[in-house]
Amino acid sequence: MTTSTRGIASQKKQLPAVLVLEDGRTFRGRAYGAVGVTFGEAVFSTGMTGYQETLTDPSYHRQVVVMTSPHVGNTGINDEDAESKRIWVAGYVVRDPARVPSNWRSRRSLDEELVEQGVVGISGIDTRALTRHLRERGAMRVGIFSGNALPDEGTMLTEVRQAPEMKGASLYEEVATKEAYVVPAVGEKKYTVAAVDLGIKGMTPHRMAERGIEVHVLPATATVEEIYAVEPDGVFFSNGPGDPEKAEHPVSLMREVLERRTPLFGICFGNQILGRALGFGTYKLKYGHRGINQPVQDRTTGKVEVTAHNHGFAVDAPLDKVSETPYGRAEVSHVCLNDQVVEGLQLLDRPAFSVQYHPEAAAGPHDAAYLFDRFTSLMDTVLMEGQRA
Repeated sequence: MTTSTRGIASQKKQLPAVLVLEDGRTFRGRAYGAVGVTFGEAVFSTGMTGYQETLTDPSYHRQVVVMTSPHVGNTGINDEDAESKRIWVAGYVVRDPARVPSNWRSRRSLDEELVEQGVVGISGIDTRALTRHLRERGAMRVGIFSGNALPDEGTMLTEVRQAPEMKGASLYEEVATKEAYVVPAVGEKKYTVAAVDLGIKGMTPHRMAERGIEVHVLPATATVEEIYAVEPDGVFFSNGPGDPEKAEHPVSLMREVLERRTPLFGICFGNQILGRALGFGTYKLKYGHRGINQPVQDRTTGKVEVTAHNHGFAVDAPLDKVSETPYGRAEVSHVCLNDQVVEGLQLLDRPAFSVQYHPEAAAGPHDAAYLFDRFTSLMDTVLMEGQRA
C-alpha cells in the first residue's frame, strides 16, 4: 500500500456510518467500502469463509449482507474465485475488517474491491446483536448511510421505509446473461445441457463440465424453441434472486420441458420454479437460510449433508406424503434439519428433480456434489431407454 493510499484509507475509516432498519433499530459504525447511501433487504450469512463467492453470487442482488463471522477480509480478493463478473450485494456489513490481506493469491484488499465497485458498507458494529435482531424480527429493509453529511435519523428511517420490499420483486432478468454462451465439456463430451440462467453462479456449469457435459447457458427470456435448438440431453434451471411468485415465464418454460420428459435439474430458484410448475405454492421465510453450514437430509438415502444455502423463499409442499401433480407423482426428497423446510423435490414418474441449496458449493462444503452425478445418471437412464425403444 502506498503512502497516499494509506492516507485515504485512514481518512475514510474516520468517516461515520449508520445502519438503519425499517423497524427503527439503528447501529452506528464506520464507513467501509464505498462512501454513500444504499438500500436493500438485511440478511445474514453464517459462513466463516468464502466471502468473495458470497459477494459475487447474483442471488444476493438487492440484499445487504451481514457477516456473522466477526473477522472478514483476511484473504483479500483474487481474480479466480468470483462467481460472476461483478459484486451483486447491495451493501456489506462487517464487524472487524482485516487491516492487511494475507494470501498468496490476493491481488487487492476487500475494502479496495468494494470501493472500486461502488458497494457501500459499514464496519465496527455489533453484528452479533444485529443478527439476533434479524432472527427475532425477520429479514427487513435496511439502509446504510456514510459520510460527513448524514441526515437525521428520522429522515433516514423514512427513506428506508420507502425502499422496495423483496416480497413481490421480480429480479432474475436483471442478473441473467443477455447473450447465450457455451461452457465446453472437460475431456470427452458425453452430454449437452441447456441451462436457463436465472442468476447462475460460475461454478455450476463448471461442475457439469467436469462430468463431460457441454453447457449452453441461455438467457432467462429463452423460449422452449431456443432450448431445444441446442438439442439438449438435459435442461437445467439455475439459482437467482427475487420472489418466485413473480417468475411466470420460467414456470411456463419448465412446464414445457416437463411435458417433453427431458431430464431436468433445478437448483435454489430452480427448485422453487419446479415447485410452482408442479402446482405447489411458495412463501417467504422469516429470515432465510444463508451460509455454508446448513444440515440437510437426503430422504432418498437417509444421509445428512452439510450444505451451502442462499434463499429467502421456500416451496410449500407436504413432507409426509407423495403428491399427485399434472406430471405424475412428486415427493419431497430433501429437508432442512434445523426447521423442516423443503430442500428438494423429485418426480417419481418423470426424470426431474431439484434442490433448494447449492451442490456446487464454492468455497465449500462439497457433501452434495453427488447431485451432479445424479443428473448425469438421469440422462444415462433416459438415453438407454431411448435406445431400447
